[in-house]
Amino acid sequence: MAGSSLVLSDDSRLSKLDQGLYRLETALALISGLAVFSLMILAVVSVGGRNFFQQPLPGYIDWIEQAMPLIAFMGIAYTQRDGGHIRMDMLVGKLRGRPLYLVEMFTTLAILIFMVLIVWGSWAHFARSFDFGAPLWSRDSSMDIALPLWPAKLLAPVAFSVICLRLALQIYAFGRAFVRNDTSPIAVPLVADAATQAAMEAEHVSGHDMGGS
Repeated sequence: MAGSSLVLSDDSRLSKLDQGLYRLETALALISGLAVFSLMILAVVSVGGRNFFQQPLPGYIDWIEQAMPLIAFMGIAYTQRDGGHIRMDMLVGKLRGRPLYLVEMFTTLAILIFMVLIVWGSWAHFARSFDFGAPLWSRDSSMDIALPLWPAKLLAPVAFSVICLRLALQIYAFGRAFVRNDTSPIAVPLVADAATQAAMEAEHVSGHDMGGS
């Protein structure tokens, strides 16, 4: 379930790794948000140019194509860290302790295997587009203003590599919690009860984060 998780932290090395990776994920999510905002500005310029000067922004569709990987991929690791991706909690939500950690570890491992394959495929897709010997290092370009496509194609394996790091860290954290039978595991998203979720939403609206998350 999205939007109902929290991540605990402490002074351990695992928590420090989690916090360090989270800063990178936050930066990528910010870039994604800025890309959305930039597209809004481009839309205003294009529509304004068409209505007032009979001249829309040249290459508007090309720039949208370039920005789509920023919008679609840059925030997925950030969302994974906070447990924001949609999932079915009907079964997992009833588990506690070691059974929960074991299930989470294996399901996260399955996702990691899938994402590694996606990184491999998306990198191959980028490699087919990139060429040091070609103009602008690109073997292909957009149709209108001939923007090189390899920068957009490179964003996919970069973003997917970051989520692979996040998944690997979560697998270790779940394994650690399983071995130690922790009651409050760190560096993994925990399903919050209704009262905690309401408090988290209130803190978010007020512009402050809850302590220990």
